[in-house]
Amino acid sequence: MKPFSNSSSPLKDRLPSLSPADHLGPGSRRWLVLLAAMLGWMFDGVEMGLFPIAARPALQDLLNITNDARVGPWIAVLTALFLLGAATGGLLFGWLGDRLGRVSSMAISIFTYSLFTGACYFAQEPWHLGVCRFFAALGMGGEWSLGVALVVECWPDRLRPLLAGVIGAAGNLGLLLIAVMAMSFRVTAESWRWTMLACASPAALALFVILFLPESARWKESVKKKAAQPLRELFSPRLIRPVLLGILFSSIPLIGTWGAVTAFMPSWVDQLVGPENPHAKGTVLCIVSLGAIVGCFLGPLVGAKFGRRPAYFGLCLFSFIVVEALFFGMKSYNGLFLVMAGLAGCATASFYGWLPLYLPELFPTRVRATAQGVCYNSGRIFAAVGSLTTGQLLAIFHGSYAQACAAVCFVYLIGMAAIWLAPETKGKPLPE
Repeated sequence: MKPFSNSSSPLKDRLPSLSPADHLGPGSRRWLVLLAAMLGWMFDGVEMGLFPIAARPALQDLLNITNDARVGPWIAVLTALFLLGAATGGLLFGWLGDRLGRVSSMAISIFTYSLFTGACYFAQEPWHLGVCRFFAALGMGGEWSLGVALVVECWPDRLRPLLAGVIGAAGNLGLLLIAVMAMSFRVTAESWRWTMLACASPAALALFVILFLPESARWKESVKKKAAQPLRELFSPRLIRPVLLGILFSSIPLIGTWGAVTAFMPSWVDQLVGPENPHAKGTVLCIVSLGAIVGCFLGPLVGAKFGRRPAYFGLCLFSFIVVEALFFGMKSYNGLFLVMAGLAGCATASFYGWLPLYLPELFPTRVRATAQGVCYNSGRIFAAVGSLTTGQLLAIFHGSYAQACAAVCFVYLIGMAAIWLAPETKGKPLPE
């Protein structure tokens, strides 16, 4: 038996004659990589936006109740399971990406989240949803770190701020698509299963990735020089500090998003408007998504202009002011509410353009996918705690989503202080 080699992907090696990318120039290969990664992130956004839209009617159906004081805590539990799954998937698939290659690992991750999202159709109990959401999140958490690593390793360093914005914006484009669907198609206790089943369609993208996507040349060269041992190296004295800082800087925005804005705002809007306006939550999610797309370009461009640390500080301050004004100040659903929702989307999503810019700059190529997976998705563990905290606060505040979410968003103050502990990487090349 031949010894295993890290220098290429086994799945890719079995299909050498089926890859048109082998006959393309470097420029065309870069665009092919970016297209596949954008589609992967877009479908990630669809997966993330789907459950906030479907959660309340799904749980009302499965529990046969309408009481938000009972539904809200279940939403928090299911969101926490999703985030824990994403954290586990980031570690698992990041490790596979550094060991086996970015491409085959990315294909498996996309297939995983598609399959288990579709499986939610068959749920009969709330815990069935929890299991499916956990395993769907395994794939989604892995796809983010693999896609970011593949793109930044294939494109020139000078374009990284723009590409970081594209990365974040693609995910929020997926959120926008699911929001448009919610505006035109009412997700109810009778129809939520079909929306889950429809979101199994990204499985086709996994086949495209494995057949057509070129492997990262930078990764192949890196593992030729030194065998990849990502977990051992990542937790070595040399890299443990940037790992811990990366986890912290990922956790702050993820807690704000999953403890308040994305996870609970649709349910809050449902509570405000009642059954008279069933499309309101789709409208709000659409506005939030449009703001988020703008924010995802804003974050990295501000980071490129003023430096990574001042940008993060400013984004935390901006987010804190906007979300507290939204949750404390808005008492009814109207035009001003939609304006504030769009600003909240812009502010809180700007970090998802900043993180793909900053995290790759902290780690060498041979451990980059694992490092990004650990940092970003460990942040989801803390976000899961934030989501559970929101669920507990909902009980304390008698089902008031606004008061619970406003309390959780004080987390941005921590980010404003912690960022000054980090290294400034503006103007420096990716570490090899």
